[in-house]
Amino acid sequence: MKQVFEAAENLVRSDQTFAIATVVGTRGSTPQKPGAKLLVQQNGHGIGTLGGGCVEGDIWFAAKEILHDNGYPQLKNYFLNEDIAAREGLVCGGSMTFYIEQIDQGNPFKSFVHDIVSAYNGADPVALATVTKTKDTLQSIGSKLLIKGNKSTLGTLGTPHLDSYAISLADEVMSMGRNIYVTTETGEQIFIEGYTAPPTVVLMGGGHIAKSVAALVEQLQYRLFVMDDREEFANTKRFPYATDTLVSTY
Repeated sequence: MKQVFEAAENLVRSDQTFAIATVVGTRGSTPQKPGAKLLVQQNGHGIGTLGGGCVEGDIWFAAKEILHDNGYPQLKNYFLNEDIAAREGLVCGGSMTFYIEQIDQGNPFKSFVHDIVSAYNGADPVALATVTKTKDTLQSIGSKLLIKGNKSTLGTLGTPHLDSYAISLADEVMSMGRNIYVTTETGEQIFIEGYTAPPTVVLMGGGHIAKSVAALVEQLQYRLFVMDDREEFANTKRFPYATDTLVSTY
């Protein structure tokens, strides 16, 4: 979801309000897994995907409603039953939980997005914990804690106990870019996401097989480097998704 955070960082710089919907939980067969995101701008333009079809359309509409009403964050459950599958031509039959929130001046996400983008680009990994549900009031829903590799933190989940709990789980998700959705003993639900540079693929040679492999690498959102001793086989026009191309006899 690097492109979602890059877009978010640009919108934060221009002081624009937007919404982000995140898959925080799934069960059974679903079009996307936890961590998938859709950014929705005020003009309705979306970046990222939640799997397409009726799922994405409904969550996009909910995000637009939150932006229109300047609303509270929402936690929505979506059940992909047989009727929906038949109507939409889906093969999925599971359930999905989405967390949708508005990113505006008061949202701590704006202070953290640069660290997340930097982690994607090779800086130290980070983890972001978000409270998605509480037993009491709405006030702490959306509270966030950014945890860095050296265990330093920014923000808070509301109490030292919740902060310590999230920090204890951060290593589990941070280094591999994984995520975890947990329920605490006191009933809070917390989604913790790890961010790090994606795996890197180096293609030694830019021939026709390399072009086919490069297309798969792009779909996986891995970083791609291409090396060839012929300039016509190692260039950004031939490999537009490559992080870099190098002409060398290696």
